[in-house]
Amino acid sequence: MGLCNISLVLLCSVVSQSSDIQNYLNSHNAARAAVGVVSLTWDDNVAAYAQNYANQHVGDCNLVHSGGPYGENLAMSTGDMSGTAAVDLWVAEKADYSYESNSCADGKLCGHYTQVVWRNSARVGCAKVRCSSGGTFIVCNYDPPGNYVGQRPY
Repeated sequence: MGLCNISLVLLCSVVSQSSDIQNYLNSHNAARAAVGVVSLTWDDNVAAYAQNYANQHVGDCNLVHSGGPYGENLAMSTGDMSGTAAVDLWVAEKADYSYESNSCADGKLCGHYTQVVWRNSARVGCAKVRCSSGGTFIVCNYDPPGNYVGQRPY
């Protein structure tokens, strides 16, 4: 019976991870569809990079970019935050982005949004950790990266 319980726990963990992946993809791809950009696919290698980086922030939850080979969006919360909520925060920056001028409104950020919808990005991988402070640190990495100066995202 102990083995059965362990099997059920492992199965529940896999299902949870699978639904988390689908939630990340659904949130990203809804924003991309809204501007006519093809959907992202999940990439386990990009996700492993994101998980490795997220693991480094369990102790501090600091929003510092990795400087790695991928595009990257970060989010943190003082409590629990879902991956969908993080993507929603980034996508909310759409209101501050002007496609016509390819710029953000004065004093506003919109680079998280433009990375989400960057036309050349094809793969995404995300990770979430609970920080020792009780907060949440979420990272999504994008391959190939976006946000090239002078280029429009779509």
